[in-house]
Amino acid sequence: MPRQPQAWGFFSHRLINRLAVFTLPPEMIGFYKANISYLTDNATRPDQRRSVVPGEAARHFIDADVYGPNALSQLPRSYADAIAEYGEDSLLRHGIVPWQVARMKYQLTEAFRVHDTDRILHLSADLGHYVADACVPLHTTRNYNGQLSGQRGIHGLWESRLPELLSANYDFFTGSAPYLDNPTKTIWQAVARAHAAVDSVLCFEEELTASLPEDRKFGFEERGNQTVRTYSRDFSRAYHERLHGQVERQMRRAVQLVGAIWYTCWVDAGQPDLGAMPKTLSEEEKQRLMAEEKELQNAPHTASAGHDE
Repeated sequence: MPRQPQAWGFFSHRLINRLAVFTLPPEMIGFYKANISYLTDNATRPDQRRSVVPGEAARHFIDADVYGPNALSQLPRSYADAIAEYGEDSLLRHGIVPWQVARMKYQLTEAFRVHDTDRILHLSADLGHYVADACVPLHTTRNYNGQLSGQRGIHGLWESRLPELLSANYDFFTGSAPYLDNPTKTIWQAVARAHAAVDSVLCFEEELTASLPEDRKFGFEERGNQTVRTYSRDFSRAYHERLHGQVERQMRRAVQLVGAIWYTCWVDAGQPDLGAMPKTLSEEEKQRLMAEEKELQNAPHTASAGHDE
C-alpha cells in the first residue's frame, strides 16, 4: 500500500478546522472567518513537523491499551504526575495527545488574554489538529495501522480514504460550540469515546475482507501523474456502511470540539474584543511561516518513536 497522509489525512484536517470556524459565536466568528484560509491551510502543519521536530510525533496519539483495560479512567490528568508515575520517555513512546491538548488550551487562553493575533492564529490551527487527532480511534491503540492483526493500511482507509470519497454527503451540522466547564475532562472523554470504537474499526474490516475477493478490495487510481494502488471504491463504501456512519460521527464531534475549545479559551481569557485586534498576521509572522516551511522542506527526516503509517 502507498504511504497514506498522517492522522485524519490532509483533506480532513483542513475541513475540520474550516468547519469549526462556523460553530463560533458572533463575537469570535468575524476574526476567525477573516483568517479561515490560514486556519485551513495550516491545519496540517503539525503533521509536516512529525519527522523533523523532536518530540512532535508523540503529540498526535496515545496507546491507551498499553496501560491496561481501565487506562483512560486512571491515567493522571496532570502531565507532571504522569511523568512521575511512568517516566517521560515511556509517555513519549506511547503518545501524549490528551496532555498536549490540555497544555495548548492554556497557551491559547494566554494568547487571547494578551491580544496576540499571531499567536492566537498559530495556536488555534495547531490545537485544531491535535483535538481532531484525539477523535480518531486508531490514534488510541498500539495497533494503529492494523500491523498487529494483518490489516496494514487500515489507518489510511478509515481516516483518509473514506472522508475523501464520502464526506460530500456527511452531515456536519453541530450547532454552536458549547463552553467547556472542564476542558481536560472533555478531551479525555473524547479519547475514551474514540478508543471504544477500535474493535469495530478492526473487526468490520476483517469481516468485509473475508467476504470479498482480493481484486474487489483494491484497485488502481490516478493521483497526479502517478497510478497508485488503493482501496477500491466498492470496498470503501461497503466498509462505510458496516461502520454505520462512524467516520462521519467522529468528524462531526471533532468539528464541534475544536470550536468548543477555541471558544472556551476566549471566554476564560475574559472575552477580549477581537474586533479591536489586528485581524491578519503580522509581516513578521508571515516571514516566520515562510522560513519554517523552507526549513521543513530541507531538513533531514529523522526516525522518531510514534505512529508511522
